Amino acid sequence: MIPISDDNPTLRTPYVTYVLLGIIGAVWLFLQGAGFDHVALSASLCNYGLIAGELTRLAPVGLAIPLGEDLFCVVDREPINFFTPLTSMFLHGGWGHILGNCLFLWVFGNNVEDSMGRARFAVFYVVCGLAAAAAQVLVDPSSPVPMVGASGAISGVMGAYLILYPRVRVNMLFIIFIIIRIIPVPAWAVLVWWFLLQVIMGLPQLTRNEPGMSEGVAVWAHVGGFVAGLLLVKLFENPRLKSRREAWRHRLHPNHP
Repeated sequence: MIPISDDNPTLRTPYVTYVLLGIIGAVWLFLQGAGFDHVALSASLCNYGLIAGELTRLAPVGLAIPLGEDLFCVVDREPINFFTPLTSMFLHGGWGHILGNCLFLWVFGNNVEDSMGRARFAVFYVVCGLAAAAAQVLVDPSSPVPMVGASGAISGVMGAYLILYPRVRVNMLFIIFIIIRIIPVPAWAVLVWWFLLQVIMGLPQLTRNEPGMSEGVAVWAHVGGFVAGLLLVKLFENPRLKSRREAWRHRLHPNHP
């Protein structure tokens, strides 16, 4: 079940969404070697990824985490560590990771930006990403494992979308064996289901002594970003822009909610 588009027109060109996608793509291609240079990829994860145990100083210096064949990430106390909550949200661990995040940002980001305005949306995106990082650090403060990805910030965008446009139809791609269907589903159903799935996946982390990440996914960062988006959207929403775009959308699609 993959979102591929929505029935929610935009009034203004979503330049910030485009810039974010461009930055994410450029970082993946030029800093991380598009995943083909394993040394560059591992170095970017270790140097610029968020390592909770480095921020909290609960992970011992010198602890080495394997990142691949003969490649290790060693816990340190470098000053760059304090900036990793920001830098980590522009890094990714593989093609599936980056393509999935970019697709979700493409589907949901333009409408949220259209309701906030460009400057507000840019700040909102970063704040949600930082909240997502804080949530994962809180759940697993001693983790020596690098955490990367835009999904925490994008989760905040999804939380905002749920508040702003719960009844808008999202076109979901369903693939069951050889059957492929695109089915419009209300945004509230898509987003609530996604959020509940993250919580269910994350619950085992709260009941064991060494939480880590669920199958390599920082699900509590997703939860934290989503909740931040729910709570902060009304502070960042621009009522004038939202009413303008809503009036325009209803003129285009008078029978849509």
